[in-house]
Amino acid sequence: MSSRVEILNDGGYRSDGRRQYELRDITIELSQQGVADGSATLTHGLTQVSVSVFGPREAKMRSQTLHDRANINVEVNILPFSTGERRRRARADRRVLELASTVKSTFEPVVQTNLYPRSQIDIYIQVLQQDGGLLQACINATTLALTTAGIPLYDFVCAVTGGVHSASTMLDLNMLEENDLPHVTVAVIPRTKKVTLLTLETRLHVDRFADIFRLACEAGQTIHKEMKHAVSNRTSMLVGAMGTGLSHGIGSGVLE
Repeated sequence: MSSRVEILNDGGYRSDGRRQYELRDITIELSQQGVADGSATLTHGLTQVSVSVFGPREAKMRSQTLHDRANINVEVNILPFSTGERRRRARADRRVLELASTVKSTFEPVVQTNLYPRSQIDIYIQVLQQDGGLLQACINATTLALTTAGIPLYDFVCAVTGGVHSASTMLDLNMLEENDLPHVTVAVIPRTKKVTLLTLETRLHVDRFADIFRLACEAGQTIHKEMKHAVSNRTSMLVGAMGTGLSHGIGSGVLE
């Protein structure tokens, strides 16, 4: 008797109870972390990523200084307890370096680096928990962290993973589905609907690609609404706090 978990049952439900096109629950936390200029913790289902942004600031090494724009530096740290294999990944690990390079290339066309010549923007990504969709979580959390840091972007970057099981297209894959299905990760710019990242780590039939790509772009718009709502709420909270502080200051001046 086989112990393999069924990816998609006859009723159209996946192993975690979702439908084909249903996204996992998204939780966004934009609270300040330490001395970082911007930070965000984002959860896609059971995948959780925390991102801290520092800068723009002076580059530590002259070799990293670009005279006409800012250099984007990305470092990824995958914590040992984030996955079931309990293996510590070094910074020189191929998977870690590849993930950092992908995030960097995704944001270089989006961040307005020309406004900060001869400077550096540091992005530190901590992977707290993994259950599929790691790259999409890193990209979405980085977008939010850059936004809270006040670094100008041309637009949000929203990423989602799509795959195919038999003839059925599926979105936002968990780890079980990623291990068994061919899948792609698509990062879109919602306003212009341009694609800033498209990565395919497994073989996928060309006839299935168009459908996955279209659905992933539509899902990016949905994720954008959640991210925009979170940023809007945080901005409103900060504006309210500033207003309260000003009113107290004015009141104390009158009393004096």
